[in-house]
Amino acid sequence: MNYILRGENAVYYECGFSCDNEIFLKLGSEAFFITDGRYDQEAKERIKNAEVFKAKDLIKCARWIIKKAKIKKIVYDPKDWSVDDFKRLTSKLPTYFMQQSNFSQKKRIVKNKEEIALIKEAVRLGGKAFDEFASFLRDFGLGRSEKNLNFEAISLLCRYGELELSFAPIIALNENAAKPHALPTDLKLKQDDLILIDAGVKYKRYCSDRTRTAEFRTCKEFDFGKTQVFSDKYKQKVYDTVLKAQEVAIKFAKPGVKACEIDKAAREVIEKEGFGKYFVHSTGHGVGLDIHELPIISAKSETVIEEGMVFTIEPGIYIPGRFGVRIEDMVVATNCGVEMF
Repeated sequence: MNYILRGENAVYYECGFSCDNEIFLKLGSEAFFITDGRYDQEAKERIKNAEVFKAKDLIKCARWIIKKAKIKKIVYDPKDWSVDDFKRLTSKLPTYFMQQSNFSQKKRIVKNKEEIALIKEAVRLGGKAFDEFASFLRDFGLGRSEKNLNFEAISLLCRYGELELSFAPIIALNENAAKPHALPTDLKLKQDDLILIDAGVKYKRYCSDRTRTAEFRTCKEFDFGKTQVFSDKYKQKVYDTVLKAQEVAIKFAKPGVKACEIDKAAREVIEKEGFGKYFVHSTGHGVGLDIHELPIISAKSETVIEEGMVFTIEPGIYIPGRFGVRIEDMVVATNCGVEMF
């Protein structure tokens, strides 16, 4: 198959190197990596399975290679291209450009053993950072704002520069936690506040993703484990409902099951308790080189789960103006079910 790629993670998957200005071509048995003078030396040192071209105009170079190879048909992902760049690439070329959305993610949807091992390590490192952040909160968190807590969380997650973030973390208190993707505010952490943290780190470019919700206390028992006790009965009911929804979905998920059926299993638990309208997002998403990959675990997804697929299970309930609860873990589909990382 012939194809052309521009996404950094898509290109990295093909040749083990990527940068912020590149085009990758796979034409039959040959592969070409095109970049500019800032990156060509490093590309030549790192890439073993593609010929590296240095060019001032990457699109012009790609056109030349395609034309020279007399390619009749080539696959591209429309998400990789602006209208102007795609017009420049294809104009007057005697080549049929076949559109395939999420082309690279579809290739990467089933992870091999090496990828799963890297993801497992990313999850381990992320979980360790959660424990360290809980310890920081117990000792120093009281009275700090979400903005300050967000800064401290980033420092711990990144190990002060050793690791990269999978995404900008979410640290949300009380009513701010009712926003699934809350931005940090000046709200200050108080005793018995509800705190939600959604964060992850990368290990050798592979991402992790985890969410925990807890009631803050300045005592040694405070942590981000999934067994949580809330002083407010209503909050406890919401938390227990979300936890049960996650447990049911994880137990239900296995190869051969449709992604929409996993979403339904979680959603039915929440709807049964009367919170259906407060579950406002899908139950999960794939994770790999990108923090959001295929498969999508949603009500509309007809994807059939296969062994080796890695995805999150993250039901949530969000009561506007009051609080929100989300619990998220990553799982990998095995031959008989799913295994939590």
